[in-house]
Amino acid sequence: MAGMKLTLDNPAGVGAPFGDRFSHVARLDYGDGALLLLSGQVAVDDQGAVIGPGDAGAQAARVFEIIEGILGAHGAAFADVMHVRTFMTSLADLPAYAAVRRRYFPGPPPASTTVEVSRLVRPGLVLEVEVTAAVGATARLPGRPGARADARGTVWSCATW
Repeated sequence: MAGMKLTLDNPAGVGAPFGDRFSHVARLDYGDGALLLLSGQVAVDDQGAVIGPGDAGAQAARVFEIIEGILGAHGAAFADVMHVRTFMTSLADLPAYAAVRRRYFPGPPPASTTVEVSRLVRPGLVLEVEVTAAVGATARLPGRPGARADARGTVWSCATW
C-alpha cells in the first residue's frame, strides 16, 4: 500500500461499537484525498439501548446523527457521501426512512442500495445504514492520543481505549 495510509477509528463523541468488535470507520488516505468507509450504523444511544424500537423515522434520525458525527470527525460532510447502503427489516418502512434521508441529502442523491433483511443485530432495530465518502486533502485526520500502529503500518486510533 505504498503512498496509502489506513486508519481504523472510533471517533470521540460517538458511542463505542458493540463490544468493541469493529471500528466505526476505515479511512484510507491516498494522494490528495481520503476514502471513508463507515460501518453499518444502527439507532442506539451511547449506552447501546435501541432508540425508537420499531419506528423507522426515529431510527433514521438517530442513525444519520451518528453518521454525521463520524463524518465530521474526519473532516467530511453528507455532501462528500458517494454511496449509501441501507438494510431494512421491512420495505414498508421505506417512506419514513426516505423522508429523514432527504433532509441529509437535499441535492442530487448519492448512489444507493437498499435491501430487506430478516433481522438486525438487536431486537427492535428496523434499519442499518453504511456510507462511503471521499474527501480532499484539506480534510485531514486529527491527531488522536493513544493511537498505535500494527506491523502492517495500520494506525489504530480508538477513543474508547
